[in-house]
Amino acid sequence: MDRRKGRGVVMTTGSVSLAKAMWRGFRGKCPNCGEGHMFGRFLKVADSCNHCGEELFHQRADDFPAYLVMVVVGHLVVPAILAVETAYAPPVWLQLAVWLPVTLFGSLALLQPTKGAIVGLQWQLGMHGFEDSKHRRDAEQLAPVEIGTTPRAV
Repeated sequence: MDRRKGRGVVMTTGSVSLAKAMWRGFRGKCPNCGEGHMFGRFLKVADSCNHCGEELFHQRADDFPAYLVMVVVGHLVVPAILAVETAYAPPVWLQLAVWLPVTLFGSLALLQPTKGAIVGLQWQLGMHGFEDSKHRRDAEQLAPVEIGTTPRAV
């Protein structure tokens, strides 16, 4: 955290950036602390962080992560299929035997990290039910914190 000193007060200006919140979500960690687990099951977001207690049940990722995964995997697999078909012209059964599992495993591998990143995005921007959490973080960020000073007699 960045701390600015002045007259015995420390102002905390460090907060979780959008990129950091999304990266923490991509790794399946709590966007607030980066320590607790975001997921209780494969795609089921935990109600709250098991480390810091941040509420995560507000998320509304819905189908957006799946659409993003389809776009990414499709843009990687389709050109590869076309390149192999143009260069080698293998039989259709071989193409299906190779590219269907690649597509399936690529999609499954990206689905949870993508959902985590979307939840991190929603958390950091204060979307849906995360507004109260964002207001609380903003208030804590701006609130002065006393450090070891004694009150002066006036």
